[in-house]
Amino acid sequence: MKHLNIYHKIAALLSLTLLSLQSYAQQDPQFTQYMYNMSVINPAYATAEEGILNLGGLYRAQWVGIEGAPSTGTFFAHTPINNKIEMGISFTNDNIGDIVNENNIFADFAYVLPVGIESKISFGVKGGFRIFDTNFNDFVLQSGNVSTDIAFNENINRVFPNLGIGAFFFTDNYYLGLSAPNMLSTKHLENENGIRATGIENVHYFFTGGYVFDINENLKLKPAFMGRAVKGTPLALDITTNVLINEKLEAGLGYRLGDAVSALVNFRVSQDLKIGYAYDYTTSNLGDYSSGSHEIFILFDVDLFGFKNGYDRSPRFF
Repeated sequence: MKHLNIYHKIAALLSLTLLSLQSYAQQDPQFTQYMYNMSVINPAYATAEEGILNLGGLYRAQWVGIEGAPSTGTFFAHTPINNKIEMGISFTNDNIGDIVNENNIFADFAYVLPVGIESKISFGVKGGFRIFDTNFNDFVLQSGNVSTDIAFNENINRVFPNLGIGAFFFTDNYYLGLSAPNMLSTKHLENENGIRATGIENVHYFFTGGYVFDINENLKLKPAFMGRAVKGTPLALDITTNVLINEKLEAGLGYRLGDAVSALVNFRVSQDLKIGYAYDYTTSNLGDYSSGSHEIFILFDVDLFGFKNGYDRSPRFF
């Protein structure tokens, strides 16, 4: 391996990624702190906090130590327009070794309905487009040898429209969500000269849920889960359990079936600001080559009209 340069390593990882696009169709980015990044995967996610603009950002460095490993950044903003309509935007950048770069830009619309004294259900739609770019300029598979694989002959720059749907049932203490954020299947690479080289973006389905158990006045238990299903692969499952202390400090553990165990921590700096960090220890074969994955997030609420303060707002746990 010492004779292979960084481009060879990226090429190997990219080849595995393109094969996984065909064989496993598991392309949507994964998140350990999914409960704080719900807008990206479910357009029906709503808070029903009128007058509050919710902002959030998350960055994930995956499989640190492997050349060309993926990194993902997301940003979202959403706010209720009235007591029934909530709107927002979301942006996701997924990068593999500066060779493959994908940007998703979406607008979200959610319609919220009361279904009980304290519970609500919302239905959402997500519309926008994804920009898929590759940069194979001077792509080198081995030291001194330029690639002759026709799959890397030309750079790709394509824009795909997309549509997502979702439903979200929630109270102050628990939620359930069902969504498909990318409903339109797309092909990134086509057949060329009789050689099959395809990357197919299949529909991913997400089922999420979480609950807050009041242990006592200063201690709460917060289990959560996220299931992901896509054609041709086994069900992917994330299970997380956090402990919230004094509604300030939160810490916990997570498990991603067959892939990783995680440690999570976040801190509410103020009523309107929360920051967090998560570390994944890889349990799959990639763990032999990687030191794990890192993830950070920041959530910030803006009082648009100055009518709210820390004393008349119910705590939001998700």
